[in-house]
Amino acid sequence: MQVSVEATSSLERQMTVTVPAARIEEDVNARLQQTARSARIDGFRPGKVPLKVVKRRYGRGVRQEVLGELIQNTFYEAVTKENLKPAGGPSIEPKQDAEGEDFEYVATFEVYPEISLTDLAGVEVEKQTAEVTDADVDTMIETLRKQHTDWKVAERAAEQGDRVNINFEGFKDGEAFEGGKAEGHELVLGSNTMIPGFEDGLVGLKAGDEKDLEVTFPEKYHSEELAGQPVTFKIKVNEVSAPELPELNAEFFAKFGIEESDLEGFKAEIRKNMEREVKQALHSKLKSKVMDELVKVNNVDVPKALVDGEIDRLRQQAVQQFGGGAQIDPSNLPAELFEAQAKQRVAIGLLVGELIQSKELKADADRVRSTIEEMAETYQQPQEVIDYYYGNQEQLAQVEALVLEDQVVDLLVEGAKVTEVSISYEEAIKPAPQKEEAAEESEEKDAE
Repeated sequence: MQVSVEATSSLERQMTVTVPAARIEEDVNARLQQTARSARIDGFRPGKVPLKVVKRRYGRGVRQEVLGELIQNTFYEAVTKENLKPAGGPSIEPKQDAEGEDFEYVATFEVYPEISLTDLAGVEVEKQTAEVTDADVDTMIETLRKQHTDWKVAERAAEQGDRVNINFEGFKDGEAFEGGKAEGHELVLGSNTMIPGFEDGLVGLKAGDEKDLEVTFPEKYHSEELAGQPVTFKIKVNEVSAPELPELNAEFFAKFGIEESDLEGFKAEIRKNMEREVKQALHSKLKSKVMDELVKVNNVDVPKALVDGEIDRLRQQAVQQFGGGAQIDPSNLPAELFEAQAKQRVAIGLLVGELIQSKELKADADRVRSTIEEMAETYQQPQEVIDYYYGNQEQLAQVEALVLEDQVVDLLVEGAKVTEVSISYEEAIKPAPQKEEAAEESEEKDAE
């Protein structure tokens, strides 16, 4: 077998493989002899069909099967011989395929990039810290109470915070517009779920009242026909309900799986959950910053095959996130929506992999156990969860991979110039803005 390799770009390779005719004929004849033992052809007893008859009947198909297997086998023989690391499946193009002659094909594929890793020595990294205060705990408890609000019909005018049941229809220039009508719509005043001015205009109305409400749609409204346009909503109030918050008692505590019967015990459990949440959120943000900086200081060419694979995963995640299920074909989502994120993920994966390999890192067993124990704390039977992970190699491997990534982050942070910044609990748990949004905000600040 002869092999020649041409680099057509920094990552793409064209490999020409020539397989001797003798190897092909040997494999074809062996396959034909095997076929002859079971072939059933009129005029011949089973197993007694002459080889030339079998070849005439099955030769073309057998040769294609043999060539398919030879391509697969010789491709991996060739990349091993040439010390190449394919980053995806090859595109195969036969160049010479005449019976009795050497078989030649060209395999085009990408290889993994050669990485000369630069660490974060001297790179400035902001590490956020946050404490859960008593006020944060009180605010969380009030939020939980509001989430379990009971509504009681009120025989009075609506106030901010009340829930109103209304019928409404919107008109622009005297004509009803699409999507502007509803009946029995329930709306909490002050929730800001409607366009500006709509909810405020219902304050003071009581059941049975009707009103023509003049409002203007926002300039950036999703409907171009309505964006920035003045409209009139004809409103009828069917019912006004006042909120009634639940009492802080054992019955309320039990709704959250907390067995504490007194308020102080309940607060302690809520604080513990909040501290766990803020720890995870801050770690996630630090990890994201560190990985972004790692990509910045390491200019890595990313194989298209890996990016395409990551785009497909992001498409699947998007469909699952928005509940599309079987109703949405992920492949219909435009690739460009995910391309930048996919390239970033692939680059991070390559760099982290190189760092793990070069530093010979292994998942720390104690950190793996503590991670699993921390995850198990949120369940009623923690030991069962711990036993499950240690009894399931696949699940355990996933935790080990997370711990290994955390060890990489720790290693990178050790070499970076870290500045700690204290922030509030609310700011800590707030999701980091998407990179596109962050860029837009930066541009707006620069313009100011």
